[in-house]
Amino acid sequence: MTQPIEGKVVVITGASSGLGEATARHLAAHGAKLTLGARRLDRLQALAEELGAGTTVIKTDVTDRAQVRNLVDSAVAAHGRIDVILNNAGLMPHSLLERGKVEDWDRMIDVNLKGVLYGIAAALPHMTRQKSGHIINVSSVAGHKVRPGSAVYAATKAAVLMLSEGLRQEVKPYGIRTTVISPGAVESELADSITDPEVARGTRQFYEQYAIPAESFARVVAFAISQPAEVDINEILFRPTAQEM
Repeated sequence: MTQPIEGKVVVITGASSGLGEATARHLAAHGAKLTLGARRLDRLQALAEELGAGTTVIKTDVTDRAQVRNLVDSAVAAHGRIDVILNNAGLMPHSLLERGKVEDWDRMIDVNLKGVLYGIAAALPHMTRQKSGHIINVSSVAGHKVRPGSAVYAATKAAVLMLSEGLRQEVKPYGIRTTVISPGAVESELADSITDPEVARGTRQFYEQYAIPAESFARVVAFAISQPAEVDINEILFRPTAQEM
């Protein structure tokens, strides 16, 4: 028996496109109260108008700890609690290490890892006080398997796996649930963050061949959220059926 999503207060980062946008649509259809964050406020506002009442948006750069805290605090101020945070914002500027794209490395660490940490830091005080809540972090198949050109991205996603497991163990006294989701090729704008033209071309071809709709990720999120309170779905790894890697 599952529990309803209707009425749950959910915060989503990186909600202006891709996995975050698809999840917002899916959860809104099930009656969740959404607070959405991303850097592109115009896209968030258009999405909120489409989803209607119960959805609020706040311009949020997850590399800024104060902005992430404001996003979460705004949800709590509006609804009195936070039930779920989906730390979804991410970048994937693949390149060979020999290219020395240090700025891309820094961006990935700031968004993919520190952005998740900032989301956890913002949500935990509220959830520990409530003695309830659900923290969902987004890793990747790349967090389990590295390939040439994806070393730094894979390192950030593997770090999210370890972070999530450590978090799981620490929050047990507060009744907080934790889930880390590792998707394979799912339709998103991740390839747009690649600054190496050759790698970008190859990645786009791979996604065109294998990527499945972002709604597949949204359904996975809904599955984890909708479990009974005593069930803690800790890790989900999924791929397109045709994806070998």
